[in-house]
Amino acid sequence: MRDLREFMDSTYLKTAEQAGLSEAENNQVVNDLVEEAIQEHFKLAMIRPEQVATGRKLVDAANSKVLIGTVIDFPVGNGGLEAKLKEAKQAIVDGVDELDYVVDYNAFKKGLTEQVKDEVEQCTALGLKAGKVVKWIIEVAALKDNEIVQLTALIKNVVMSKFSEKDYSKVFVKSSTGFYKTPEGVPNGATIPSLVLMVENAGPLPVKAAGGIRDREMAIKMIELGVTRLGTSSAKTIVEGSGEVNNY
Repeated sequence: MRDLREFMDSTYLKTAEQAGLSEAENNQVVNDLVEEAIQEHFKLAMIRPEQVATGRKLVDAANSKVLIGTVIDFPVGNGGLEAKLKEAKQAIVDGVDELDYVVDYNAFKKGLTEQVKDEVEQCTALGLKAGKVVKWIIEVAALKDNEIVQLTALIKNVVMSKFSEKDYSKVFVKSSTGFYKTPEGVPNGATIPSLVLMVENAGPLPVKAAGGIRDREMAIKMIELGVTRLGTSSAKTIVEGSGEVNNY
């Protein structure tokens, strides 16, 4: 199997308030994450939109191949199409490589499928036109199994009907934000059963697992299922196999 580092989207998405830190302290956490991604040769550093410009500078200064990714309309995905496009455009200006949009899964659950299709088409088009990889976070913890299947298939069908075959590998379906609030003890991120459903229904689009990746063994299981990217706030711990972690 390929080196686990090649699958890793090393992630930090907390605001200073969420982390209980000052802005300066939180900025330092972001800088440290990007520096670690550079040193460890991870695939990507996933950070909040307001941190993208700083992350870009750090990667460029190091002449590193590490990619910079960010989340759009995070974490609920209900900000509307125009807000998504505006935020994504700014991230592109700031030097982002990959855009992880949170799909409006609540609109989908309400049956507003045409609205969701339009969002997926327009936001994907923006990213691909700018030469960026696009990922769609469906928030599996908020969905029933049949909804995971249906929303994954919706994204796939939009991409296959509206874009070229050469673009398929650049549009992912992603499991989770890691910030969804579930009852105590219930997973709020990727699980093996949810990933099976995604992989079965996303192809030829790739799948990214995020949230709830606890250890190296679980990461390897997810890759064996067919997942090609892993989002985690503990990438180094998982790669080194040094125990279980508390994932974002």
